[in-house]
Amino acid sequence: MRRNAVRLLMAVLVALATCLAGAPAQAAVPDSPGVTYTNPIAEKRADPHIFKHTDGYYYFTATVPEYDRIVLRRATTIQGLKTAPETTIWTKHASGVMGAHIWAPEIHFIDGKWYVYFAAGATNDIWAIRMYVLEGTGANPLTAAWTEKGQIKTQWESFSLDATTFVVNGVRYLAWAQRDPSVNNNTDIYLARMANPWTITGTPVMLSRPTYSWETVGYKVNEGPAVIQRGGKVFMTYSASATDSNYCLGMLTASASANLLSQASWSKSATPVFASSAATSQYGPGHNSFTVSEDGKSDILVYHDRNYKDISGDPLNDPNRRTRVQKVYWNADGTPNFGIPVADGVTPQRFSSYNFPDRYIRHWDYRARIEANVTKLADSQFRVVPGLAGSGTVSLESANFPGYYLRHKNFEVWLERNDGSAQFAADATFHRRAGLADSAGVSYESYNYPGRYVRHWEYLLNVQAVSTATDRADATFYTQ
Repeated sequence: MRRNAVRLLMAVLVALATCLAGAPAQAAVPDSPGVTYTNPIAEKRADPHIFKHTDGYYYFTATVPEYDRIVLRRATTIQGLKTAPETTIWTKHASGVMGAHIWAPEIHFIDGKWYVYFAAGATNDIWAIRMYVLEGTGANPLTAAWTEKGQIKTQWESFSLDATTFVVNGVRYLAWAQRDPSVNNNTDIYLARMANPWTITGTPVMLSRPTYSWETVGYKVNEGPAVIQRGGKVFMTYSASATDSNYCLGMLTASASANLLSQASWSKSATPVFASSAATSQYGPGHNSFTVSEDGKSDILVYHDRNYKDISGDPLNDPNRRTRVQKVYWNADGTPNFGIPVADGVTPQRFSSYNFPDRYIRHWDYRARIEANVTKLADSQFRVVPGLAGSGTVSLESANFPGYYLRHKNFEVWLERNDGSAQFAADATFHRRAGLADSAGVSYESYNYPGRYVRHWEYLLNVQAVSTATDRADATFYTQ
């Protein structure tokens, strides 16, 4: 009797295994679904800082080209900041300190009050740049009562700017840029603990000095630190070189459990993590901050750049740095991937496979496929734009090859430049459908071959008819 029961159990297990082997795998809906924005968010606004508060509003401040005041906007969405009315909350002094070069404001909410960190020169010495703090009382910082808390004093009375504050393991820190009077460069990145929101305590530590070639073009600069944390790691981006097309982002990385006040705890990227892109006509991206998407599920990079390379005269006198945003993606090793500054207009998305959730649609030698660990992020980003062949349809434009679209050719999917022909338009146009295997996903039906869908087959993308559960799974993707 016992032997028969064991045989029966084995038969059931074999049958179950056979069924499972024949069934397509199912991915969970991504933790970070796709989000899109339309750039730029604000014209003539540099050094942008966007803070999402618990009241449901985003608060936005930035350097104005007149360098004479601090402004705030608020909206319930990031995109809404573009048209939100702007309020001046503070104006430079008519004489003395805080009377010139009002730069790089940041807004934070600490222990029930608002704080704005900014840099300013003096009327008698506009280059005597120092860091200052405003304190605001009231629920809405646009109407709060603001008082000056004075200068943030550091180890030297020297050129200092770009203060930012963050908390790791319950400890509040201040990071900033400052010139070491004994060194022949412009600014380094420093870190210290804070005794209160306008006072540092202890001895500051120098985290980064501009030494790489990409940090020293025009000026030897490390400035504009910004912090994002994930997976037990602290990532500090910073800006380097002159504020023209050479401006770019580097990054420092430390374990959240390490002694952050030891330079040895931090590793530094050997190459820029975000730089100009001639392909997308975006130049000098930098002085960034971080915020989160409206649903709280995506990290968002906030930065400024220009849409042209050549500048007449001093870049500081060029007013056309614009505030822009785009989603931050995370590599399999837990590091952030910023990709490239994307083209103006709608931001791109990624598409992960329903049944191979670690694989993304990407182009490789112009052939479309699904692949894991795509660290060249822009190869796996596509802008969903109005269909080339007609209304109610969409086309998928490459992020790093603007003007190139996914199109089918002999039922294979390739990335090719739009040649303007009706044939290309039809081949590169799709009907966006609810995911065939999961309505939370998306499937793309060919415009000129109804019933055929973009699907992967041996990891390559094709346009094929679908009939089985496996077919439908292969033709379903999640936006990220």
